[in-house]
Amino acid sequence: MRACSSKEAGIFDSHMIRPTTGTNTFYSNPWAPIQVKRRTKIFMSPDAFRDALILTGPTACGKSAAGIILAQALGAEIISMDSMALYRGMDIGTAKPSAADRALVPHHLVDCLDPHEAATLAWWLQQAAAAAQHIRERGKRILFVGGTPLYLKGLLRGIFEGPGADAAFRRQMEMLTEAELRQRLRAVDAAAEGKIKPNDRRRLIRALEVYELTGQPMSAWQTQFDAPQPRVLPPIWLHLPRAALHERIHRRIDHMIESGWVEEVKRLRAAQPPMSKEAARAAGYAELLAHLDGQCSLAEAIEQTKTRTRQLAKRQVTWFRHLEELERMDLEPSATAEEAAQRILQRWQRP
Repeated sequence: MRACSSKEAGIFDSHMIRPTTGTNTFYSNPWAPIQVKRRTKIFMSPDAFRDALILTGPTACGKSAAGIILAQALGAEIISMDSMALYRGMDIGTAKPSAADRALVPHHLVDCLDPHEAATLAWWLQQAAAAAQHIRERGKRILFVGGTPLYLKGLLRGIFEGPGADAAFRRQMEMLTEAELRQRLRAVDAAAEGKIKPNDRRRLIRALEVYELTGQPMSAWQTQFDAPQPRVLPPIWLHLPRAALHERIHRRIDHMIESGWVEEVKRLRAAQPPMSKEAARAAGYAELLAHLDGQCSLAEAIEQTKTRTRQLAKRQVTWFRHLEELERMDLEPSATAEEAAQRILQRWQRP
């Protein structure tokens, strides 16, 4: 996996030690994981992002346009919170900020990976922490804009990453039956055992491994990251009436098709190495790939994309409602990006 270069995105490699290009200046990690026992990187704290501004919302709600206006008004730089905007060449279907948008306001974590690569949440958070630190050093404010729920929760609450794998311990556990694994786990972490479905040996062994390496049950570690953390200003999520949001989704997908989305997917399909599973499963890309493979007509692929995107928006809204530190901002269907940005500014300027 290749990280964004400092020239592309103003951030560093996944080890957070030295720039991927430029001078040999060393930088400290602004988001160092806590260490326990032997070679065990356990969790990442959200402290590096407490002063950051966050704007989120379901796909097609207008957050990107509002974010550019906000960044200009606040003297901020934008860190993209979109898992698909990471990929080079996936431009039309991800509604990636245009070159003109990026000329107006610097954007980070955009065009960082080739489509055959994959990114973990931990990797993304490390990159985001480095970008945030760089922005602070330039005297700018940090504004996250995007709608990937897992990234959002990681920013707000941190993540439990867990210890590295212990191959010898796993080999021992593989020799046990599922009943024996459950009996062992129940003795040390009944809460975790009760949540693991039948036949999921991998998760049973992982829970036992966490306890073996840290001395604490996995359920206890995970609970630490299930509570809201204090913030300087409230993260805002934009909300539109469902019918209005669906209309925007349909219009945007039609515009993407007219703008050459099918041709973009053809280029990606022909590229080597092939797209990663994560990239190929992105909304719309999976459906257009199926069309190009002869599995459905273009009209069917477009309708399937619209359906799947509406479902995606519904899942996003469910996530936002369960993150209690988010503040919902209701917009009228006719609201412009300028109007949305003005309301957000007023809220953030309120004591």
